Amino acid sequence: MEAGTDAVPKQQTLKALSGLRDLLLKGEIEPGERLSEVALSARLQVSRTPLRAALQKLEQEGLVTLIPSGGYSVRSFTRHDVIDAIELRGVLEGTAARLAAERGVAPLRLHAITEVVETLDGVVTTDPLAMDFDRYEALNSRFHWLLADLCGSEVLRREIERMTSLPFASPNAFVNTEVSVPAFHRSLLVAQAQHKAIVSAIALREGARAEALAREHARLARQNLDYVLQEQPDLRTKVLALALMSG
Repeated sequence: MEAGTDAVPKQQTLKALSGLRDLLLKGEIEPGERLSEVALSARLQVSRTPLRAALQKLEQEGLVTLIPSGGYSVRSFTRHDVIDAIELRGVLEGTAARLAAERGVAPLRLHAITEVVETLDGVVTTDPLAMDFDRYEALNSRFHWLLADLCGSEVLRREIERMTSLPFASPNAFVNTEVSVPAFHRSLLVAQAQHKAIVSAIALREGARAEALAREHARLARQNLDYVLQEQPDLRTKVLALALMSG
């Protein structure tokens, strides 16, 4: 296989993802509207395979909803919905971290999340152009999944999973959105330092510290949201839906 052949489908998926996200966040498709794969493929000039991959990604981000009968529709939400979801994720993940520290974690589970953090060290770089953001997203999702499961509470894990499905409440909500913006890239460096601190606090059985760190970690998404709204108005249509512009 020739070098670069595998990059073509990936580039098409990224093109579809960027185009779709832009349409949704600019409000060019109404909330609740069913998304037509045929129309979107023609509009974005991509085939339906990368378009479907992009739709699956946007469902994970909370921007579209899977319709039981098939297909996707645009999700409706407000700025307050986003803020509340981020705050609640922090509360839930903080509780999971505290309980894990207080109850103790089996060595194999602790090793698994530690291994993810160590692998992330090799992915997070000071140069945003040198980072593999797809790899970061996968590892970051893995970290948060393991954190939610660490204390052994199925109830808590389910609630965290439900909360992270809300718009922009996902741990990966702002990852790879505007990698050229220093504030977004710095947040990834801070996030990695917090990953390490959270795992360390859990290993040392420091419940209160683990909870505080996990809650602060979730607030990175809120900081990025505030940055977009207050400091970078030119990024608003790229990152936030028009619904977020109102109180």
